[in-house]
Amino acid sequence: MDLYSKIRIVSDFPKPGVSFKDITTLLKDGEALRYVVDQMARRFADSNVDVILGVESRGFLFGAPLAYKMGTGFVLVRKPGKLPSNILRASYELEYGSDSLEIHEDAIEPGQRVLLVDDLLATGGTMAAAAKLVNDLKGEIAGFAFVVELTYLNGRDKLGDYDIMSMLRYDS
Repeated sequence: MDLYSKIRIVSDFPKPGVSFKDITTLLKDGEALRYVVDQMARRFADSNVDVILGVESRGFLFGAPLAYKMGTGFVLVRKPGKLPSNILRASYELEYGSDSLEIHEDAIEPGQRVLLVDDLLATGGTMAAAAKLVNDLKGEIAGFAFVVELTYLNGRDKLGDYDIMSMLRYDS
């Protein structure tokens, strides 16, 4: 399937000079969405994944159906102030400042194998923070899955030596 044709490119969004990769056009195509989830499940079928972790908010859109497909649980990583119980927090640097992610303290049991999922890998800061949360909870990272990777931003460099899947790669 030609997934590149399912991604809408929006020039100068959210600011001039940015070429935004819009996944909403892929999401509205049932066949394409099913294909993405099936390919991710196939790739990690032998990885003994116990739980899928989705990063707010587009990671939820791929992570939840992937967890269903693989028969695992699903864990949320959210922006600060969105989770109602005891949390752990990891901060990360952005181009102009910093941000944080949170996870419930009981979301991952020690030794559980976790597949981290998001729609897009750019600089890697968000997913590196999510990986830190998994490690803080003594989970084991089974891998990372992305629909889109912006290779020119070198996000893989922040993720370590794990199995990293990206279905679409943009080199510029």
